[in-house]
Amino acid sequence: MKKPAETPLEDLDEKAARAELARLAKAVTEADRAYYEADAPTMSDAEYDRLRARNAAIEALFPSLVRADSPSRRIGSAPAGGFRKLRHREPMLSLDNVFSPDAFADFLARARRFLGLDPAEALPLVAEPKIDGLSISLTYEQHLFTSGATRGDGIEGEDVTANLETLASLPRKLSGRAPALIEIRGEIFMSKEDFLALNAAQEKAGEKIFANPRNAAAGSLRQLDPSITASRRLSLFAYALGACSEKVADTHWHYLERLRGWGFAVNPLSRRLATDKEAAPFQEEITANRARLGYDIDGVVYKIDDLALQQRLGFVGRAPRWAVAWKFPAEQAVTQLEDILISVGRTGALTPVARLTPINVGGVLVSRATLHNEDEIERKEIRIGDWVTIQRAGDVIPQVLGPVLSRRPKGTKKFVFPDTCPVCGSHAVRETGEAVRRCTGGLTCPAQSVERLRHFVSRPAFDIEGLGEKTIAEFYADRLIQGPADIFALPRHEAEIAKREGWGELSARNLSRAIAARRRIALPRFIFALGIRRIGEANARLLARHYGSYHRFKAAMKAAVDPLSEERSSLDSILGIGPAIAEELAAFFAEPRNLAALAALEKEITIEDEAPISGGDSPLAGQTIVFTGTLSSMTRAEAKARAEALGAKVTDSVSRTTNLVVVGAEAGSKARKAEELGVKTISEEDWRQLAGLSAEA
Repeated sequence: MKKPAETPLEDLDEKAARAELARLAKAVTEADRAYYEADAPTMSDAEYDRLRARNAAIEALFPSLVRADSPSRRIGSAPAGGFRKLRHREPMLSLDNVFSPDAFADFLARARRFLGLDPAEALPLVAEPKIDGLSISLTYEQHLFTSGATRGDGIEGEDVTANLETLASLPRKLSGRAPALIEIRGEIFMSKEDFLALNAAQEKAGEKIFANPRNAAAGSLRQLDPSITASRRLSLFAYALGACSEKVADTHWHYLERLRGWGFAVNPLSRRLATDKEAAPFQEEITANRARLGYDIDGVVYKIDDLALQQRLGFVGRAPRWAVAWKFPAEQAVTQLEDILISVGRTGALTPVARLTPINVGGVLVSRATLHNEDEIERKEIRIGDWVTIQRAGDVIPQVLGPVLSRRPKGTKKFVFPDTCPVCGSHAVRETGEAVRRCTGGLTCPAQSVERLRHFVSRPAFDIEGLGEKTIAEFYADRLIQGPADIFALPRHEAEIAKREGWGELSARNLSRAIAARRRIALPRFIFALGIRRIGEANARLLARHYGSYHRFKAAMKAAVDPLSEERSSLDSILGIGPAIAEELAAFFAEPRNLAALAALEKEITIEDEAPISGGDSPLAGQTIVFTGTLSSMTRAEAKARAEALGAKVTDSVSRTTNLVVVGAEAGSKARKAEELGVKTISEEDWRQLAGLSAEA
């Protein structure tokens, strides 16, 4: 049967592009599963590469349409059911990135402020080339290797123990003295030499050629047949510490020496820097030698060397305050801006997108790039017809840096941003202090409704396989789903779905099973899935941790609709939330249609309570604490972080729900309010004792 002709890229509109990206994601996923899991390719290498190239080209044209399951976001294959999940004893978190000396200086300044250090005080660092591979966590018990897992979502990864045991570079037993239990983190990678040898062997055997060493390493480690992993030369560098039953070092550099003593390979280019002023020269040195290395790197990771300072700094969101990845500069190019288009997101935001004369940037054909908002267009003086400089931020997201004024064509005019929604025609309003103009159509705007549903089923939310962008749009248009609860009613329409074009009984049955598997959901995922403006994954986790259960969260949010209520005051004061986010939450729960949608959802799903942060035997666990006044032994930020690590909830204002107020020097209204409400107050010295901190020198 002859395949239908593909629409040329230049003829794609947004609707057609969305449908094509859904088709390509499905085709590449099926091909990956056949190749990586069954080792039985279903298409030629040329056809596979063509599909991925077409996907990348469409994403460059329509950056706002990049899918959660896009081939560009996937490394090799994520085997469905092939590997069991393995929970990390301590989360495997990610690093924040910087791209310039100024941004790196900001990272250091934030760390110093948090610790209360003098800006001129030397801060020893360890610099490690950032390997472009696959992160791994290795568990050793009584010196013996017992299990290994990929990073996964940071909380749990795939159990690849059997495959790791085939690596010659992995110590099966730790040499010398070692803790009874330790998680050692590192990177699995393939050297350039081994990558070329593998591709030569693949080509000779008529098999698929890998795109780069990172994909080759990831695909090789995640084989269901360990003998395939064993046949491919993989390498390992160890560099980080997870859970550990005892203290192993005072500094990170000392820990790297312990790793070498236990038999691990540590990157030989890693270097201890006596002061942070040595970082920029080291970055230049590594950048100059990057191409000559025997493996791929994409930057340098800088870590504060003192492990006690690392512990004090802790984490913010999903990244440590004590480390950062200084990435290599993004590749830039110059091309012509042909038009400015407007896309509409789930919150009604109108985002300008540049349509560009296609150009290759860092190996990707870029035809579209974000312009962020109307202020950016005005500030950069960008006009239709301009020659513009573009780059892929972080080597991923294309963005327009600005026009090349010396090449500006005659007759170009300033772009006039629309004041109506291009989808539903409603007014587009820009509120005071906001950079974004938003459609006022709300739930009556088809673009917003569909985008909200897509967000609801996205990977960080309900993660329902089979409900891609095209399917959501089609089901919405045919009124099979109009709101989130309708998704869980789809299994009742399985027979009808099976008769739809492109479906069938098996596909419809698989969709029903995927939906059934998501009828239980963790509270942070559920809060994120609601699509409330300003509530990303980090804030969703923060709210879940604070309220503990969906019913407490919902009751508090409904009460917080009243701006004068105590619940609104408590919500405002949650560390990391504040008035702007509280206003968005209150607005969501003030809308009757949203409450009706929640009521309908409650009949279909079970929302799991959030497990409280373990504070061990700490008397602070579960307590709501406020700090006021000036602390002499640590900064306020460090005190708050320490309290949270011990299982406490930290807020910025005193209410009847406050359990404890820590009073420093020159305390003011908060101390007086605590006295009025009968809330217990303690001194800084008492706080340190409760927190298990050593006495001040």
